[in-house]
Parts: sequence; structure tokens; C-alpha cells
Amino acid sequence: MKYFLFILSLMFLGVCVLPAQAQDHGHDSSDKNAHAVVHPPHMHWSFEGMFGTYDQAALQRGLKVYREVCAACHSLKRVYFRNLEALGYDEGQVKAIASEYSVTDGPNDEGEMFDRSARPSDRFPGPYANDNAAKAANNGALPPDLSLIIKARHDGANYVRSLLTGYEPPPAHSALLPGQNWNKYMPGNIIAMAPPLADGQVAYEDGAPQVVEQYADDVVHFLTWASDPSMETRKRTGIAVLIFLSVFAGIMYAYKRKIWANLH
Repeated sequence: MKYFLFILSLMFLGVCVLPAQAQDHGHDSSDKNAHAVVHPPHMHWSFEGMFGTYDQAALQRGLKVYREVCAACHSLKRVYFRNLEALGYDEGQVKAIASEYSVTDGPNDEGEMFDRSARPSDRFPGPYANDNAAKAANNGALPPDLSLIIKARHDGANYVRSLLTGYEPPPAHSALLPGQNWNKYMPGNIIAMAPPLADGQVAYEDGAPQVVEQYADDVVHFLTWASDPSMETRKRTGIAVLIFLSVFAGIMYAYKRKIWANLH
């Protein structure tokens, strides 16, 4: 019995200790050329939490950043111009914004397609005719549509904001190919998109700081709204339902106490 326990203990030590040592050894040898993963910092957004709401001023500034910077490469296929009324624009302003864009329509009576000014019922037109044209203009990389980008990425708002502000010179030992850039928040650190934002790039009329960090905050705010425009309505409905259920539960409890009072 003693020998059996002794052998069993050796087997246990072999299973627990040796693989751990092997794992540590492999970790040391594989991390010589690895780069530390930098996790996006958590920002405090007005739309977070049960009572979170969109900041209308930030939404309008973010739309401006998208139109003047991001729209050159990225589409916004799921957003209609009429949706911009949720950002605080009236019908006339929405029509004016839409009229600045051109969309393809048709066919006409001659069976031909034609271009016309966009209307509020139109979606935001993309910058390229098709995906192949987009790839040809971006060294083979396809710029993603931004309609749902916040929902499509883990920790979407913080990740996109960090990506926009995470560009820095590559380490001395890193060789980038033409068209590649170094971003500390990008998995693998290499990204095809050049730094899109620069201080003073977009003029704000409301006095907000015209710096990269503010631009990133605002465009992320706008893209969060684009990916979930009904968020505020859903939260208000949820809160109303919770209040109703709480009151209803209290009434039912009082009614139950009254019915069963004589039995107790």
C-alpha cells in the first residue's frame, strides 16, 4: 500500500509540474519577438447603463466627422437621411444634407440609369461603385461598412475609439510593407488604414476642442447611434415595464395577504 501511494504521488507530480515547466519554457522562447497586447481603455460614455442616453451635440459633431473624413472610404449603408431627424435636425436641414449627395436611380423612360440628388428617403451612398473598386483604391483592403461596426467589434465603442487614437511609429525592429501602419490597439499591430484623424482637421461650430481625441469620441458616439438608433426608446420602454411589474407585484402581494389573512 505504501509503494502504491508513493507511485501515485509521483504520477501526480509528473502531471502537474512537468507540463507547467514545459509551458513556461515554451512561453519564454516564443515571446522574444512578440508584442504586448494593449487593451483599449474604458471610456465613460453617456449612452452606457440602464439610464444612458445619446448626447445630441456629440451626435451632430460625429456626423460631421464621418461626412468630412470617414465617408471618403467607408460606407454607411443602413442609415437613411431621414434618420438624421433623431440627431436634432428638422426636415429642411435633412433635405439640405441629402441634397449634397448624388445617387443612381432608374431606369428612366429610355431604360437608362441616371444620377440625381439624394432625398431623405435615400440611404447614405457609398464612396465606391462596388467592392472591387474599393479594394483597388485601398491596396487590396476592403474598408468595412460602418453601419454596424460598433456592434461587430468586441467592446465596440472603446475599441473603435482606441483604434482611431492608437497610431504610433513602429518599433525599430518592425518592417512594414507599403500601405501598412502601426497601431498599438490593432490585433497584430499592423493596419492598412492610414491615420484618419489629425488636430484641426474638422471645424466645430459649437466650440468643442478640435483635436484627435474629441473627433474620435464624437464619431464613435455617432456610429454607436447608427448601429442602435432605437436604444433610448428601448431603455425607456424597459424602465416603464420594470416600474409596472414592480407596482403590479406589490398589488398582488397585498391582495394575497388580504385573502389569506383569515386563514393565518
